[in-house]
Amino acid sequence: MYELIFSEIEKINEKLIDNQRKRMLEPLIDYISFNVSNQKKINLNFICTHNSRRSVFAQVWAQAMAKYYNFTNVFCYSGGTESTSIYYEVINAIKKFGFEVNVTEDNDNPVYLIKYSLNQLPVIAFSKSFDHPLNPKSNFAAILTCSDADQRCPIIKGADIRIPMTFEDPKGYDNTNKQNEKYLERGLDIATELKYVFSKIKIKS
Repeated sequence: MYELIFSEIEKINEKLIDNQRKRMLEPLIDYISFNVSNQKKINLNFICTHNSRRSVFAQVWAQAMAKYYNFTNVFCYSGGTESTSIYYEVINAIKKFGFEVNVTEDNDNPVYLIKYSLNQLPVIAFSKSFDHPLNPKSNFAAILTCSDADQRCPIIKGADIRIPMTFEDPKGYDNTNKQNEKYLERGLDIATELKYVFSKIKIKS
């Protein structure tokens, strides 16, 4: 894992998460624990409306946390109820956290290859629907990172479980003098809760 990302994760104090949020995260902890214990592949699909902000942060951080805690059978995806493009401030924040970002398709909806470790495959990130061909069609957890997506996706075909894990949208700070600060803050909020999730994974015999 890249040194700066490792350092960022080490600094995160997941013990500051309040009890209400911890209860909300329990189904995700249980889902991953069950599949790890049964030596199954763990597919996590993070879903929000446009797949442009929170779901991207979650996809990238979840994959990095799996590496940090040495869970090798975790594969992270993201999608939306519709596609647009990843907001540029998300990519700027991801870079500041220490990830290496390369663009493979530079168009209205760029495709990013996001690396968290020198010898691991990159996270492929671009805005797409949650049922895009790149995403799993069965045996996955659908994790809703915004309340709008939770309401607009009453049924997600193929999902083993549907888990709300909602965060405030940083979009409200776009084009303000707080934009940079708030995107970093939201990215760190998501990283903190995902660190808590992976730190609580229990392998049951």
